[in-house]
Amino acid sequence: EGAELATGGTRRGIAVSTLAEARFFAAGGFDDILYAYPLPGGRLEECAALAQRLRAFQLLLDSPQALDLLRQRPLPAGKRWLVWLKLDCGNGRAGVRPTDPDALALARAIAQGAPEEVTLVGVYAHCGDTYGCRDVPAIQAIARATTAAVLDFVTA
Repeated sequence: EGAELATGGTRRGIAVSTLAEARFFAAGGFDDILYAYPLPGGRLEECAALAQRLRAFQLLLDSPQALDLLRQRPLPAGKRWLVWLKLDCGNGRAGVRPTDPDALALARAIAQGAPEEVTLVGVYAHCGDTYGCRDVPAIQAIARATTAAVLDFVTA
């Protein structure tokens, strides 16, 4: 009910952190879901089932190995993997550092490799390092630093 309110009734454009959540919302009629965690290789078939079932099932990628997994598991005709490059802008949990030259190489590999199979939707950063903040100025400082890092990356 909360997700329906948050989407204005469209049941589109939600982010989940587990595949169980993705399946739950898909069963409830949501058909545009971002799995906001880097692709777990051992769960590829579950991701493929959701990608085939939903209008848009989107994933995060943060390594060439994950990209290779998707390319080795193409979706049926009319479907393609929709991916976001996961950037680690300081919390050290997941993603590629935007200052790492390999990050731009990975973005190019996703975007230029085989867009009919794997399509780069954009870049994604999560300010998870705000969890330990004790006040609004600290949260704002992390948000500004993350925004600057993302903008520097996409304009490189």
